[in-house]
Amino acid sequence: MSVFGMVSAVAGFIKVRYLIDKAMIDNMVFRAHYRITSAILFVCCIIVTANNLIGYPIQCINDRGVPGHVINTYCWITYTFTLPHEQGKYVGTQVAHPGLGNENQEKRYHSYYQWVPFVLFFQGVLFYVPHWIWKMWEDDKIRMISEGMRGALVGAKEERERRQSRLVQYLVETMHLHNTYAFGYFVCEALNFVNVMVNIFMTDKFLGGAFLNYGTDVINFSNMNQENRTDPMVAVFPRVTKCTFHKFGASGTIQKHDALCVLALNILNEKIYIFLWFWFIILAVFSGLAIVYSAAVVLLPSTREMILKRRFRFGAPNAVDTIIRKTQVGDFLLLHLLGQNMNLMVFGEILDEFVRRLNFGSNCNLPSAPSTLEMSPIYPEIEKYGKETET
Repeated sequence: MSVFGMVSAVAGFIKVRYLIDKAMIDNMVFRAHYRITSAILFVCCIIVTANNLIGYPIQCINDRGVPGHVINTYCWITYTFTLPHEQGKYVGTQVAHPGLGNENQEKRYHSYYQWVPFVLFFQGVLFYVPHWIWKMWEDDKIRMISEGMRGALVGAKEERERRQSRLVQYLVETMHLHNTYAFGYFVCEALNFVNVMVNIFMTDKFLGGAFLNYGTDVINFSNMNQENRTDPMVAVFPRVTKCTFHKFGASGTIQKHDALCVLALNILNEKIYIFLWFWFIILAVFSGLAIVYSAAVVLLPSTREMILKRRFRFGAPNAVDTIIRKTQVGDFLLLHLLGQNMNLMVFGEILDEFVRRLNFGSNCNLPSAPSTLEMSPIYPEIEKYGKETET
């Protein structure tokens, strides 16, 4: 299968997996981790393993003392090296290629290129893990309680009103029982931030300490005088390296064979990692802002009030004040996620009815709550999420 066929397969998986009408249980930053970043890393993994883009990943030339396929395989499975002190010299007059020259000096060994596809795949899995944890913790709660009222799945008026009434009754009866649910969400959101920071430093360690400044070095390089600049991408991902092969001669003496190896794969690696540098930085910034936003939601009732006023319209007077006073963080998060999955009209009706029941409570002639057995096909069992004491 060609690389384009494999990438198309990944794109098709993403389309089938995410474009159907499913309940949204997180925010845009959360989805940027497990949808976009994981997909980017998996596609990069496919690209660097597709030999038909660049031919052989390594090609070595020597003095014909060793067969070509032997020296290629040996240098690929062991390592190659460059000479840092030879970087920046004029190619063609001082050195044959950047980083090559007399070996009687410090050497920088390169063997990471063997592991690039495995590391990219592992990183893609890491970015999916927080979503997987949250998905297990959430246990399809939003999908079940919003069934028939979610987006394009809104049914006939009578059926919709019946479901809305049952949903409101569920919200009233499970007040203050959703803090554990919210705790799981905020923990997974913090895991996203920790994960992207770990990936930044893990990649830096993987590339020998060259990743943290990689992006800024490339930017500075583009602004330098063309005659007096050294490409940092060539220093980190050299296109030509050296390799030494030892073997026994005819008389039993050890012979040393030098080889120049062309690492065509690095032309892809350098582009992949410069993109990942910028993407990880952007993702880390937005993930940090998401944590600050969530902390404000948890600690400041005024933030929750502002969110409700900006996103939803209420027919009842003082509706927002009633919700803020009588609900806790877990209740607010549940309402917020429900609002993401319903159109504004339907959710406005639900909130108005919810506020009315909060204001009048048992003094209203309200229908009795559905039994646990009657609710079970649509709503998750309340006991599953644990009971918490009211604070």
